[in-house]
Amino acid sequence: MGDYNPEAFDRPVRDYDFSTMRSTDDLIRQMGDAGGFTAPKLTMARDLLGSMFAESTDPNVVNWLSFPAALCATGTRGFFLELIKRKLVHIVITTCGTLDHDLARTYRDYFHGDFNLDDVALGEIGLNRLGNVIIPNECYGDILEQKVLPWIEEIDSERSRKNESSWSGFGTVQLCWALGDRIEDESSILHWAAKNRIPIVVPGITDGSIGAQLFMHRQKNPSFMMDILADEQICSDMSWTAKKSNALMVGGGISKHHVIWWNQYRGGLDSAVGISTAPEYDGSLSGARLKEAISWGKIRPDAPQVLIEGEASLILPILGASIFGY
Repeated sequence: MGDYNPEAFDRPVRDYDFSTMRSTDDLIRQMGDAGGFTAPKLTMARDLLGSMFAESTDPNVVNWLSFPAALCATGTRGFFLELIKRKLVHIVITTCGTLDHDLARTYRDYFHGDFNLDDVALGEIGLNRLGNVIIPNECYGDILEQKVLPWIEEIDSERSRKNESSWSGFGTVQLCWALGDRIEDESSILHWAAKNRIPIVVPGITDGSIGAQLFMHRQKNPSFMMDILADEQICSDMSWTAKKSNALMVGGGISKHHVIWWNQYRGGLDSAVGISTAPEYDGSLSGARLKEAISWGKIRPDAPQVLIEGEASLILPILGASIFGY
């Protein structure tokens, strides 16, 4: 411990040279030379994601993406949509609210608000606050009930006409594709996931408005079921067959854990990029640094990995501008 060779520290700190900066990619590359405590992590994340996405057409590679629903209430939805549209990821793990927000925003607008608004006053006039985003009732619950319940009834009827009496194998992946097949708007994540047949796995499908619609449909149609273990079979198949497995994990919770959980069975992820604002001291999965997963066998000891401590709606657009060539 403490026995360092001074010659090992041979990378000088460089100032930003704005006269040579022509793109977001230039900025991120200079961050690696400039330092600044967190900035080099953005450069490392950009390089890891660049390598990860460069391998996206290799059938032996599986790129995982996980994120929480709240980001889809913001324009950050466009980052996830672009990854799915370009087929840069092969499987998505998220929460039920992602489906809610994606569908709602396909048909209605959300609006800018403020963290300091009066929530009592907002509630009295039918406005819901998600951080600094305002969602009127008619833009969320109302439109989802109008659209989703008839679609679920339609999906149920189609299966009956095909004499598919069992719901075995119909999990959230099939549900998301069935919903996406009915959305023609190209601003929708579900639309592109269905078009490219990229699995979206929602382990907590009942924890949101779409889950409520599924429950209401079942009240009138007791035979209706969701086979959530069919989703797990897809996760299992993809993790076991991957020669190389990489992940971009935004936030934590059930979405992040599902990615690292299934990858432990193949000896861990081969590379990982994480983004989180959560502290480590409370023992939460959201706050857990990626290196902690090494002790569980969920990330390989030699896997390149970086966790950016920052807010994703700020970090992801910067990374996206570089990754997508702007």
